[in-house]
Amino acid sequence: MKKEIKIGTRGSKLALWQAEWVKSEIEKKYLKTTVSIKKIKTQGDKIQDVPLSMVGGKGLFVKEIEEALLRKEIDLAVHSMKDVPTELPEELHIAVITKREDPSDVLISKQKVPLRELPKGSRIGTSSLRRQSQLLNFRPDFKIVQLRGNLDTRIRKLLSGEFDAIIVAAAGIKRLGFTDIVTEYISKEISLPAIGQGSLGIETRKDDAVTNEFVSFLNDEDTAYSVKSERAFLKRLEGGCQVPIAALGEINGGLLRLFGIIGEVDGSKLVKGYVEGTREEGEEMGVYLAELLLNQGGKEILKKVYGK
Repeated sequence: MKKEIKIGTRGSKLALWQAEWVKSEIEKKYLKTTVSIKKIKTQGDKIQDVPLSMVGGKGLFVKEIEEALLRKEIDLAVHSMKDVPTELPEELHIAVITKREDPSDVLISKQKVPLRELPKGSRIGTSSLRRQSQLLNFRPDFKIVQLRGNLDTRIRKLLSGEFDAIIVAAAGIKRLGFTDIVTEYISKEISLPAIGQGSLGIETRKDDAVTNEFVSFLNDEDTAYSVKSERAFLKRLEGGCQVPIAALGEINGGLLRLFGIIGEVDGSKLVKGYVEGTREEGEEMGVYLAELLLNQGGKEILKKVYGK
């Protein structure tokens, strides 16, 4: 048994909540183990005044944490899976994917008006091209305004009148106890979530057998199969978290249904579909669904997005 575990995480309130939850679960299982948390500032945290889609690169919220893991300054990293690139450093892996919180997006509107009833031309705050694409497909009259910052900052900007409404992830809202301000939980038919949204990944060194065994109890099989299928979809499309791509895997009785979308940035076109099979086939299904959507017009959409 390990006597001490060091967790690396971003310093936002939500990231710290997530790391504290992992710390608490480990301490409950291993009573004689001391767990500490090391806050690490990532590039994505430092750049707050530029839309994420313009920053470029992958791993904006994980690279510096992974470097600390490689230097053995920490034993494990806790990430939101939606921030984790599909390509990891060779020495590292996602050892655990925890049970998923609600993966949906939520609307918080200043006047408590649901999405369908918001006035024409409403200013909607979001940092995600994925959300932008789907929202404009649903309501082309919306004005999408870039919104960065942690959850507290986003809510404060809404209340100060900068936006009529904002779209954020339900998982963060629930974890931080803000459910009382939610106007609407948005259905996946309107806004399919980001790959991995709502799930946490624990990243470790592959050769650290003790830590890998130590945290294995936190892995949730259904969530892991679902998220791996979504990430296979994303990897085949060579997409990052700021490309208008979305996917959600849902498991019921061992059957996995995987939904996917590729969208124009302006919402003028969405290519969508789903496949189903056993959960063990999830990664193959992700690749298959990506191919299906590419052949249905997704290839042309992504060429525009990537400027190729």
